[in-house]
Amino acid sequence: MNYKVNESEVIFRGKVFDVQIDNLTYVSGNGGRRETVIHNGGAVVVPVKKDGKILLVKQFRHPFQKYLFELPAGKLDKNEDPYICATRELKEETGYSSELLTKLGSIYTSPGFCTEELYIYLAEGLVEGEHEREEGELGMEIHEFTIEELDEMISSGQIKDAKTICGINYYKNLLK
Repeated sequence: MNYKVNESEVIFRGKVFDVQIDNLTYVSGNGGRRETVIHNGGAVVVPVKKDGKILLVKQFRHPFQKYLFELPAGKLDKNEDPYICATRELKEETGYSSELLTKLGSIYTSPGFCTEELYIYLAEGLVEGEHEREEGELGMEIHEFTIEELDEMISSGQIKDAKTICGINYYKNLLK
């Protein structure tokens, strides 16, 4: 590390994240400032049906003002086990539960300014049920795709969500 943190202050506390400002001094003597989004992280699920198709949700994303295809996912409550979060989010968003949930890995979503780490799980042995969506998820749709279809959607830019691209790639690597 080529700097020292002189002062750190949380300037915003929100429902989803906080914002922290760090004032620092580099080894050169120059001052600097870092703005960091503090996020509890989340869990992502790659739900694979017996026929090999993968479930994605299609939901409206406010920052982009459009619908996106994504793997089911959600934020961790403070100090929550990612496995518990993955189990909850799978049921909440798709209605499915899993007889076998396996951790594939984790990713840092935006390490230049954010502490968010997403834990990615493979869900197999899916059991269909009723979803338990939150109010903001009520327009969500469930779609099923083959790996080949997902590859094409990623290549064509139809899927741009980073956690979904990473989750699909983790799963493809597992298949090799």
